[in-house]
Amino acid sequence: MVGVHRDLVARLRPASAVLLDTPYGFQENVAEISARAQAYFERSVGLRVEVPRGLRGSGEIDADAQAAGTGGDAGLAAVRGADWVFAGPGSPTYALAQWRGGPVGEALADHARTGRAALVFASAAACTLGVFALPVYEIYKSGAWPGWVEGLDVLGHLGLKVAVIPHYDNAEGGTHDTRYCYLGERRLRVLERELPGDAAVLGLDEHTAAVVDEGGDLVQVRGRGVMTVRRRGESVVVASGETMRLTDLRALVRGEAAGHASRPARESGALEAPPVSLRDIVVGCEERFEAGVREGDAEALVRAVLDIDAAVAQWAGDTEEDEGGTEWARGVLRSLVVRLGQVAGRGLADPRDALGPAVEPLVEVRAELRRTGRFELADAVREALQAAGVELRDMPDGTRWRRDRS
Repeated sequence: MVGVHRDLVARLRPASAVLLDTPYGFQENVAEISARAQAYFERSVGLRVEVPRGLRGSGEIDADAQAAGTGGDAGLAAVRGADWVFAGPGSPTYALAQWRGGPVGEALADHARTGRAALVFASAAACTLGVFALPVYEIYKSGAWPGWVEGLDVLGHLGLKVAVIPHYDNAEGGTHDTRYCYLGERRLRVLERELPGDAAVLGLDEHTAAVVDEGGDLVQVRGRGVMTVRRRGESVVVASGETMRLTDLRALVRGEAAGHASRPARESGALEAPPVSLRDIVVGCEERFEAGVREGDAEALVRAVLDIDAAVAQWAGDTEEDEGGTEWARGVLRSLVVRLGQVAGRGLADPRDALGPAVEPLVEVRAELRRTGRFELADAVREALQAAGVELRDMPDGTRWRRDRS
């Protein structure tokens, strides 16, 4: 979501940006997650964000802030005074337990009502914004019966009675259905039956954002996927690059419209090209590496490895890469480094240039032995060449040879 974040920062020019660590405040590596996110925003977006202290929730987990005498007062003041508030991965229900009915939840609602700050919520934090929230870990990991929990209803201040489901197009399950933030179709149908008639599911694909401008009555879909409004199994999809009126989105949520009025997000009429993901970049580098091996291009091999390294550094703090994306990329990088060493050991140069003067005469001798019926001696030549790492292949048009790289 680098492009979306950059555009928002360029347009809004926030003077005070904060990152809420509450959704992942229960994790032992909370400081590391925050540091990565801060590095991402500063390096890739050009925005310096602060992490307010004292808002992780548990007194035991947040003992450092309590010991420093900050408590949650300074953190709450930072949230209320911010004009950019970001929250992302973690647990929706843990975040709600700290925010709902408390001063942070009230501050977020006030920002939504007044437009004082841009609320930039992703992943688990996005789940909390609707009137209903998805307890994804309890359902997917612990086997709880599908059911909603009460959300912050921040979007209710925009006239949207929805349950937000991020990671809507997730496909990590491979052989089983993990769409709809790991719910799958079967469990989503159960949950849909629990929604009141004037509410809907608002789904956002991975690496996709819905940018809402209440004052301009606009909703713009950005990123690589789509936004989906789903009611009772029926879906209306808004593609990336499209802009619709907020009024029309409200009608879709209430079930009062079968379609939506949209227009291109750019005056030129060209839809925004979906950005590539970290996985796309790494897979492309792997393909270039394989081509380099086939073509004996050492420079291409090195460039592919360096490009993966650069991509991992760029995406390390990306707020959408919370499902192990960078760890997977680092694993690919390590495997290519190992292969690079193996290739270097074998050599990339065409062995025919170095071995040809010695091998070609022996191939001709073997051919003559075969023509004269002295197959035992011909086989001895073949075996000697094979022992030296040269593989012979008898073809209709003659014998070909190559160095055995196994």
